[in-house]
Amino acid sequence: MSKGIALTTGLNAVSPAHYGGWSGELNACEADAKDMAEIARSKGFDVKTLLTKEATRANVIDGINKAASTLTSGDIFMLSYSGHGGQLPDLNSDEADAQDETWCLYDGELVDDEIYSLLGKFAQGVRILVFSDSCHSGTVTKLAYYQSAMRTMGLKGISPEIRYRFMPMEVAVRTYRDNKKFYDPILKDPQLKESRDAVNASVILISGCQDNQLSADGTFNGLFTANLLQVWNEGKFKKGYRAFRRAIVNRMPPDQTPNYFRVGEINRAFEKQKPFTI
Repeated sequence: MSKGIALTTGLNAVSPAHYGGWSGELNACEADAKDMAEIARSKGFDVKTLLTKEATRANVIDGINKAASTLTSGDIFMLSYSGHGGQLPDLNSDEADAQDETWCLYDGELVDDEIYSLLGKFAQGVRILVFSDSCHSGTVTKLAYYQSAMRTMGLKGISPEIRYRFMPMEVAVRTYRDNKKFYDPILKDPQLKESRDAVNASVILISGCQDNQLSADGTFNGLFTANLLQVWNEGKFKKGYRAFRRAIVNRMPPDQTPNYFRVGEINRAFEKQKPFTI
């Protein structure tokens, strides 16, 4: 019988000690992690949830490594992240925009190349489902534009003072410069440059927005996760992952479009399964 392991993470703040005095408060990331854990648990997954101070680099990496060492072909791993998206300079020249995207964990950023390297530890035939309710872009000008647009649209479920799940550019620069000795060996690692191509498992990523968009936080859930929960409808959704993503997109504003991305071995049977099927 196939096994399922889930690791759900949600950070309503990060450590100012690492991020140059910035704590990055958000409202609903812990709620997202708890709700994703509830879905996974209802489908029979063995679930671990990391909230804010528990969601450190070491704990997230350890959780992924433990799943990779446990699961075999035919099993499934679900990984969800709700929190700030960040950026670091691309020092191994594998990004067209010269920036590596990151998850802002409590005590430091986890670089996208590191995530691919961790996913590369899973055996061929393992199904991996990743949800990322975060964003990887945003400047002062773009932030002002999005705030104006979202308020004009009168979106429901978002607090009056809209918060977005991105690290401000000045914080990103300061965090990197203050921690160059830590990040540079990761960013320059030639092995990590090829990490995406080394993934043998079948990975589906459904993210909260496109790379050039912002993901909105909310009162009870992030906007993406809130709509995911509505579409899932306590398990009443019956179609595959592409249809799942399309149904979520249909509920989203035009300036936040969830992405569907595949890495590793293409597994069309996996893509056609009802979401969260072990």
